[in-house]
Amino acid sequence: MSNIPHEILEEFPEFVEKISELKTNNAHFAKLYDEYYEVNKAIHLAETNIEPTDDFNMEKMRKTRMAQKDTIYQMLKA
Repeated sequence: MSNIPHEILEEFPEFVEKISELKTNNAHFAKLYDEYYEVNKAIHLAETNIEPTDDFNMEKMRKTRMAQKDTIYQMLKA
C-alpha cells in the first residue's frame, strides 16, 4: 500500500475481498473507487504542500471524498 492516508482498503480492512470482487464485477463501483482514489490523492498532495490549494477547494474535495466514501460503504454493506 502507498503512504497516502484514508485509502479504501485501509479504511475498510474487513471488506478487502468484497472490494476486490466489486472492482472486478461492478463497473459503477470500480469507477467510484477510482474517483475516490484520485480525490484522496489530490487532498494528500494539497495537505503536504506538494500541490497547495485554497481552503475553498480543500473543503470541496474533502466533502466529495466523504460522500464517495459513504457511497462505497453502503455498497460494501449491501
